[in-house]
Amino acid sequence: MNKTTVGDIVMLQTDPWKQSIFKLEQGTEIQTHKGTIRHDDIIGQPWGSTISSHLGSDFLLLKPSLRDILLNLPRQSQIIFPKDMGYILLRLSIGSGCNVLEAGTGSGALTTALAWYVGDQGHIYSYDRREDMINLARKNLARFGLTERVTLHLQDLSEALEVQNLDAAFLDLPNPEVHLAVLRKSMMNGAILGAILPTTNQVSRILPALEEQGFASIEVVEILLRFYKPVAERLRPIDRMVAHTGYLVFARAIVR
Repeated sequence: MNKTTVGDIVMLQTDPWKQSIFKLEQGTEIQTHKGTIRHDDIIGQPWGSTISSHLGSDFLLLKPSLRDILLNLPRQSQIIFPKDMGYILLRLSIGSGCNVLEAGTGSGALTTALAWYVGDQGHIYSYDRREDMINLARKNLARFGLTERVTLHLQDLSEALEVQNLDAAFLDLPNPEVHLAVLRKSMMNGAILGAILPTTNQVSRILPALEEQGFASIEVVEILLRFYKPVAERLRPIDRMVAHTGYLVFARAIVR
């Protein structure tokens, strides 16, 4: 449908950097820095239309993209940035029906993206040692109806893993190299492993460990992102850019 209905996740935007994302419910209001808007005034409106607050401020009514959703998730920790996440999803070949392990659930941003892409036929097994992170990730997944696609484990990878035949795995841990032996036993031959690490010291530690534990086709990459001001008369880069966020490491599980 081209119009909003009760239960839709909607986004109100005043400019590209100021957004409010919420679920439409009858009889409810949203408070913004530019006035109050009743949900009933949004329900039934066409996507892409303009909605006015009680103060007369205009908002653009849009369906939030996955990027919008992830950037606006409630969080207690730094999330993986969309610039890295997009490459991670492609590099791990995440698609419908994939079974994927994630270690380092955090606030659940990557968990949400993985669950979005594996569809109803796939599944995500996410591990974290902190109960507060698991609880927050569970709430974030529930906001978008993705709970059934994810099993959350309050556990680290030093313990034996019940899950088997993984198509891919991703590690957001300070010392991923110590968990490779356990993880490799749960991965299918040819499965893809990824990791994100903030320092070169950590990358240097994981590289020999990957070779020792039965991984090959190793790749290390860093992604930089620069936005431009979209004004035709004075097109130039904006004053800030998203530079170093982490080094991405990828490898394939092989038969030794």
